[in-house]
Amino acid sequence: MQTIEFERRGRVGWLRLNRPDKLNAMNALLWAELAELGPQLRDDPDLRAVVVTGNGRAFSAGIDLSSFDADGGAGRGADGAAGAGARSGPPAVLTERSVEDRERAIAAVQEGYLWLQEAWYPTIAAVRGYALGAGMQLALACDLRVAARGTKFGMLEATYGLMPDLTGTQLLPRVVGPSKAKELIFTAAQVDADEALRIGLVNQVVDDGALEETVTALATKLAGQPPIAMRWAKQAVDAAGRLPLREGVRFEHRGQAECVTSNDFREAIAAFREGRPPAFTGT
Repeated sequence: MQTIEFERRGRVGWLRLNRPDKLNAMNALLWAELAELGPQLRDDPDLRAVVVTGNGRAFSAGIDLSSFDADGGAGRGADGAAGAGARSGPPAVLTERSVEDRERAIAAVQEGYLWLQEAWYPTIAAVRGYALGAGMQLALACDLRVAARGTKFGMLEATYGLMPDLTGTQLLPRVVGPSKAKELIFTAAQVDADEALRIGLVNQVVDDGALEETVTALATKLAGQPPIAMRWAKQAVDAAGRLPLREGVRFEHRGQAECVTSNDFREAIAAFREGRPPAFTGT
């Protein structure tokens, strides 16, 4: 991978955008690599949490406009890779001419975002500097967001004659409500981390120097939770508001029916009685 890095720390995966000289602005190669790696991680039974962050001063400043030519085609980014043909994966979105090809290209890029929602385990965005446009949408694709103080968030697509197309129109309303989501998308306004916390866009705001430590502690805690319960709880919460109540609560009775017969439930009871931390196995 040329534009992203992945490492495992025990059962926690760390996915880092790696174009720090460009504030991790996104080009076709980065999208292709996200779409290639993400689905491989989505169902990984050895992972229990994944953190997404950016190397350097920013999470992601959004789309790398320098990698597109004047006609909206993919040129060569600062990394020297031709956007559309540098590697197998989604073609550069703006070079496809037919409607069908453009839609297929966008759908392929979306796979690099959707897997974070579809993963059975919790996902966390550790955000500093900027999370703009496509970068903000990547943060939204995660279950939780922790931001360094001073971080700027913004859906800037309207500024460039575009709309958010990387899951942002679907996920932002679920996080901040439809009215606030429309305001942020329509105006392309930027908000700082404190305002993002106030409107529910982020879960925590910390000093920049404490960001990795805070997220490491959170990811470690989540990775130590019972996997079966976490999987079902994530599905149930994601269904809330999108399904009628009686359909949504099916996740509760189906999930709990599995939880109460699991070894993890028995381990939790035994650990409580013995006064020790439980060791969950996901069985």
